[in-house]
Amino acid sequence: MIWILVIVFILGLILRFPIAFALGLACLSYLVVKGVPLIIVPMKMYSGIDVFVLLSVPGFILAGNLMNQGGLTEKIIKFCNHLLGHIRGGLSLVNIGASMLFAGISGTAISDTASMGSIMIPAMKKEGYDTDFSCAVTAASSTIGPIIPPSVPMIIAATLSGLSVGKLFLAGALPGLLLGVGLMFTAYFISKRKNYPKHKRSSLRDVARSFVDTFWSLLMTFIILYGIVGGIFTPTEASIIAVVYAMIIGKFVYKKLNLKNTQVIILDSMKTSASLMVLVGFANLFGYILITEQIPQEISAEILGFSDNKYVVLLLINLLLIVVGTFMETIAALLILFPILLKVAMAVDVDPIHFAVIAVLNLIIGLTTPPVGVCLFVASSIGKISIGAVSKAGLPFLLVSFLVLILVTLFPWFSLALPNLFID
Repeated sequence: MIWILVIVFILGLILRFPIAFALGLACLSYLVVKGVPLIIVPMKMYSGIDVFVLLSVPGFILAGNLMNQGGLTEKIIKFCNHLLGHIRGGLSLVNIGASMLFAGISGTAISDTASMGSIMIPAMKKEGYDTDFSCAVTAASSTIGPIIPPSVPMIIAATLSGLSVGKLFLAGALPGLLLGVGLMFTAYFISKRKNYPKHKRSSLRDVARSFVDTFWSLLMTFIILYGIVGGIFTPTEASIIAVVYAMIIGKFVYKKLNLKNTQVIILDSMKTSASLMVLVGFANLFGYILITEQIPQEISAEILGFSDNKYVVLLLINLLLIVVGTFMETIAALLILFPILLKVAMAVDVDPIHFAVIAVLNLIIGLTTPPVGVCLFVASSIGKISIGAVSKAGLPFLLVSFLVLILVTLFPWFSLALPNLFID
């Protein structure tokens, strides 16, 4: 009977249904054919979203949108420009650096691509950067946010596994920084070869003034991370603090927020959060069906039957997640696959914190992998250029991303050093 679930789900994706609807329709088709009472649908959907830590997701999404409209993101970009603008291809480095500082508060790599791309791609084109390069840098840099804390995908992984959100936040910091630095070096060498422009070096006074102006934006991430890791407040409380903080700074410090645009921001955030929660609910129903059909056990047996070597198993999982990540949004893929693959990884003695970082990193790299990487489509639509041109320009960044993935997979230290240092 499981074939009905798979066929309907794939058909929904082909017909370009939203993933939540494709998943829900697949589950409903299976239950009807199987003769299972449909009361199970609301029961499993509710149990899937009845998790306290998930309340932080709408909060972080709203906080990210308030940052964008409230001027906080703009200040971060200006600060990075003062620091890096004098280097050859400086605006591409600013693009990557701003994504690192913005740190994925907006929720996902796709939303980071849209929010940063709407600012950076036109600015880079105006200064003489090739459009395909501008779009490729933007798509590649958007993958940093969901790794560096605070990170919504890490919150989802913690919800699915019972792992500590604080540990997962810290576990993503070094891999995220490694990825960001790697992308910066790549952008610099390409910019030097193509002789892209650079600005006059900013004075120390200008840098200091810009830092003071950006301080309130940077402080937000520090408060969230320190509060969660230090046990001062939960991730859910942190998300509300982030919302209140972004509203105060956007209204009274940067003076960009008012009653009218705040209402629009709240409404947009509600729509995004609602669609995400529906997806979480249907994913829990999907998971229930898979468990009923003993699919996780079969997948585990197949992988472990092929090899019980830790690195071979991780290679197979990496290949699977990269492929899935090319056509499925990160959070949706995590909800469906993470619980299954976590059991496989733990069976070969892979630390669950380490595996969570590997899984998230895989899936976000998949979003920039041709031919159907979703972030590539978003960037190409903003730059008004073909997806093929963006994919070709993004290959050097993709190779660096794969190299970082290999390092993080082979050396658990990158994921576990900070959690072991700061959290018992």
